[in-house]
Amino acid sequence: MEKIVEQGLLYDFYGSLLTRHQQEIYEKVVYENLSLNEIAENEGISKQAVHDLVKRCTAIMRSYEEKLGMIRRFSRIRESAARLKKLASLDAVPDRMAQRLTEIAEEICADLES
Repeated sequence: MEKIVEQGLLYDFYGSLLTRHQQEIYEKVVYENLSLNEIAENEGISKQAVHDLVKRCTAIMRSYEEKLGMIRRFSRIRESAARLKKLASLDAVPDRMAQRLTEIAEEICADLES
């Protein structure tokens, strides 16, 4: 998984478990794309401190994912919904059933996004 995508997913699922200070710094690095130097200057800390904090936060959130597996489950459910949609598009599936399968898949996707 690309590093920035992984960091974004980890933060989306587990960021609320970090302290407010950790969240602020992590958001500046991952979402605002500020350099470590910019953040260090703004926060009055060293570049190394920013680097260490981001690395520590990523490790903490990876640990949560290893234990809880929320991202893994989210991905599997989303893939299953995509398979339902694909199944619904098969010619052998009656129209009424195809429509219902599509509705279910869309409900699942909507629930995952909320």
